Amino acid sequence: MINRKIAPEIKDAVDFDITLKPYEKFTLDNGIPVYVVKSDEQDTLQLELVFPGGSWYETENLVASASNFLMKNGSSKHSAREINESIDYFGAHLNRNCHHENATYTLHCLTKHFTEMLPVLQEVIMDPSFPEEELAIFRQNMKQRLAVNLQKCDFVANRHIDKYLFGEFHPYGRVSSMDAYDALQTDTLAAFYKQHYTYNNCKIFIAGHLPENLIALLNQYFGTTKWNGESTLIKPELSVAPAEEKKFRIFNDENGVQGAVRVARPFPNRYHPDFPKMLVLNTIFGGYFGSRLMSNIREEKGYTYGIYSQLYNFRQTSAINIQTEAGRDVCEATIEEIYKELRTLQNEIVPEDELHLVRNFMIGSILGDLDGAFQIIQRWKTLILNGVDENYFYNNIRTIKTISAEELQELAKEYFTPEDFYELVVI
Repeated sequence: MINRKIAPEIKDAVDFDITLKPYEKFTLDNGIPVYVVKSDEQDTLQLELVFPGGSWYETENLVASASNFLMKNGSSKHSAREINESIDYFGAHLNRNCHHENATYTLHCLTKHFTEMLPVLQEVIMDPSFPEEELAIFRQNMKQRLAVNLQKCDFVANRHIDKYLFGEFHPYGRVSSMDAYDALQTDTLAAFYKQHYTYNNCKIFIAGHLPENLIALLNQYFGTTKWNGESTLIKPELSVAPAEEKKFRIFNDENGVQGAVRVARPFPNRYHPDFPKMLVLNTIFGGYFGSRLMSNIREEKGYTYGIYSQLYNFRQTSAINIQTEAGRDVCEATIEEIYKELRTLQNEIVPEDELHLVRNFMIGSILGDLDGAFQIIQRWKTLILNGVDENYFYNNIRTIKTISAEELQELAKEYFTPEDFYELVVI
C-alpha cells in the first residue's frame, strides 16, 4: 500500500528522455504519400490533406484563402448546406485552413464513420463548383468582419507590424481589404484550385484509431486516378522589403482607452543555427507567463493584463514580435520597459535557477505537445513540410537542455539591440 504521508519524488522535466514516436509511410497507387501514426487510445481519427495552395502562390490578393474556404461550399452534386448536413449527421468536423505556403483540409471523425465520410471528403476535394451565390455570401461576411476588426487597435497593429517587417506586397505582409474581396471572381478561384489542388501536389497525414483497410480505402477514393491532372508548381522568388522608418504611431479609435503596442525585428528562419537557441532566450524574455516581460510590465508596473514575445515560424524568414495592449497613457512607458529588459539580457547573465526553470517549462511543454497521436502527427507534418527530419527535433531538445547562460547573453548582444526593432503604437 502507498504511504500517503511520503511525498513522491520530484523529477525535473529536463531529465526525461524524449522520443518522437516514428510514423509509417505508405504510397497510394497514384503516388500520393501517406504518413500514419497509429493509436488505439480513442475510437477517433484525424485525416489531413495538405496542398501547396497558400498565399505565396497567388497572383491576386485573397485568392488562395477564398479558394480554400469555398471548396467546401458546394459541388456539382450537392449544395453547401447538404455537404455540411452530411458531415454533421455523423458528428464529424471538416476544417480548412490556408497559410502562407500550404493549404489544408482536416477531417475529424469517429473511426466507425470513416467509410461514410470519405465520399464526402472526396467530393469536397475533387469536385468543388464555387457557386456565385456562395462567393457573394463569403464576400459580404468577410467585408463585415473586416469592418468590425478595423475598429480594434490590436487587429490594426497586427496588420501593420507585418507590413513593416516584410513589405506590403510580400505574402507575409500582405493584408485583406474591401477592394480585394470585391475583386474576387469564381473563375479565378476555380483556376487557382485546379492548379494547386492536384493529386501530385497532395500529401496525406493521418493519425488515431485506424481501420484495418485504411490504405485500401484511401486508394479507393484518392489513389486510383490522377485527379485534377498533373500540375508542376515553381515557388516564386519573393524578396522581403522592410520599411525604412522604424517608429510608427497610428490613431485608430478616438474613444478607446487602450493602445496596441508592437515591438518587432526580423530574424533568420528555422534553418539558421541560432533559431533553436533563440527559442530559449525568447521564452526567458517573454515566451511564458513567468517571463521577464510579464514579471516587470504586468506584475510590477501594472501596465497590462498580459505581454508576450514570439518567434515567427515562417519558411523564408522569421521575426521576433513583442505584443501587448496597455492603457493609452502608459504605451510609451511600456516600450521603454521592453527596451530595458532587452538591455538587461545583453548586460547580465541569466541566473542559473531561472534558466533551469525555463528548461523545465520548455521540455514540459514539448512533452504535452507529444501527448497523443494527433499531436505527434502534427509534429511530423511540420518537420516533413519544412524538409527536415527527426534530427532537427532532437537538436532542439539538446539545445534546450545544454545551452549556457553565456551563450544566451551573446545571443542577446547579437539580436536584442533596441535600435534594431520596429516599434508601433495604435491608439
